[in-house]
This record gives sequence, C-alpha cells and structure tokens, in this order.
Amino acid sequence: MSAGSDRADRPRTIVITGCTRGIGRALAEEFARLGHVVAGCGRDARLVAELARALGAPHAFEALDVRDDDAVRRWVERVLAARGAPDLLIDNAALMNDLAPLWKVPAAEFDALVDVNVKGVANVLRHVVPAMIARGSGVIVNLSSGWGRSVDAEVAPYCATKWAIEGLSRALAKELPAGLACVPLSPGVVDTDMLRQCWSDGASSAPKPAAWARIAAPYLLQLGPRDNGKPLTVPGGT
Repeated sequence: MSAGSDRADRPRTIVITGCTRGIGRALAEEFARLGHVVAGCGRDARLVAELARALGAPHAFEALDVRDDDAVRRWVERVLAARGAPDLLIDNAALMNDLAPLWKVPAAEFDALVDVNVKGVANVLRHVVPAMIARGSGVIVNLSSGWGRSVDAEVAPYCATKWAIEGLSRALAKELPAGLACVPLSPGVVDTDMLRQCWSDGASSAPKPAAWARIAAPYLLQLGPRDNGKPLTVPGGT
C-alpha cells in the first residue's frame, strides 16, 4: 500500500490558498464532496463568504491576502488551533500578467506577481510547515504551471514566478525530514479566468475546473513521501 493511499479512507484536513475561483474553488468543492475538511483563503471577501455558505461547517474560509505575512501567520494560527497541522497543503493563490513584452510590463504589475506567486507561497510555508514537521507527516503541493517548465512570449513575469516555484519546491523538498513531501505540481490546461486572460481564443476548449478536479483531487490525495521533490503534472495535463 502506498504512503498516500494508506490514509485515503479517513477524512483529511486540507488547506488551500486562492480557493474562491478557478481550480482552487473546484478543489475545495471536490475535497468536501469526498468527505474531507477544507480550510481555505481568498482575497475577495464576498467570494469567501459565498464559498463558506455553499460548503458550510466544518469547512472554514477566510478573506486573506497572502502577501501580508502577519495576516498569514494569524490565519494559520487559527487553522492550526481548530484542526491541527494539515495533511495536505495546496499553495494555489496566484496572478497572471496581462499579455505584453517584458519591457512593457509595468513595475507594479511585475511586483504584484512576484509578491503573490512567490513571496505569498513562502509566507504560507513559513507558518504551516513547522506544524507539519512537528507532527511528522504531510504533503505540500505548490502549484506550478507548464510555464514553470517552459516559456512563451508575453508571459515572462508569470513564467519567472512559476520557474521560481519549481526551484523553491524542489529545494524545500531537500530540507524536509522523512515522512513529509513537497511537490511542484502543474495542473495542466484548465479553462479558468486566468487562462482566458492569456489565451482567450482557446481557453474554452480546455477542461472545466469541476471536471478537472474530479481527476486532480484523488491524485493529490495519493501523494506521499515517495513523491518528495518530484515535479509532477495532474494526469491528462500537458
């Protein structure tokens, strides 16, 4: 029996950032449907409240900007007090830049991508990982992208941040003790608002988030220490 599947029949505690739209919301809904407990955050308070009403207790969601390290710390403290260390942490919150050559991307836009896509992930890891280490188990999944392993024109800021996530994740994997895992995960191509921002002509042909999550959620649940440091892709993704 694999390290991930030996816990597949019990409810897990799953923490997801950026869970109010796109693949984050789809995962929250699918994990809840499968009987697991989800704690999540998103920047839009209205969408957070909507998701909280839709899923109800024992799931818990808060409005949070992952760029604010102090706010992240306080949120994580509340999650840990209520549920303990998560079995699965999914760092999903991210931004996409408007299509443009790198030299035409405004400094503020570039900074926002770095602050959310890289520093925001580091903020969450800073406060969650010690609790997972203390318990001696858990899987960390940092959402990467096909553009974290390849490049294209007019998405240089996004590529830069996702390549950073690949390196950060694989380095963290070397620092974790036995029993834990960190994985940079490409979700593949999914029809989300973010994809439509950079590929408006073709996004509608991609799988919808809910259909994607029916494949992705079970895949994530079976990850374990044997996967530590491996750059993975959701089955069927490209």
